[in-house]
Amino acid sequence: MPEGRKDRDASGFAFAPINYALFGAALAAILAGYVLLSRGSITAAPLLLVLGYFVLVPAALLVGFSGGGRGTDAPSNDE
Repeated sequence: MPEGRKDRDASGFAFAPINYALFGAALAAILAGYVLLSRGSITAAPLLLVLGYFVLVPAALLVGFSGGGRGTDAPSNDE
């Protein structure tokens, strides 16, 4: 495996199962929010939509991300 590809696991995917679980939870919260919105809920629907769009989706994208910034191809000093 090349040095710059340490963020991926052995299967070649950049996301771990926790990322997919969080994305699934976000999708469920957003879907439930729209269903409740169509039924006239003015309290639970916005809360679920905000939770889905502004908490769970970013969490699904950022959990497990090392945030190394620039120079991810540079060799590490772990030796």
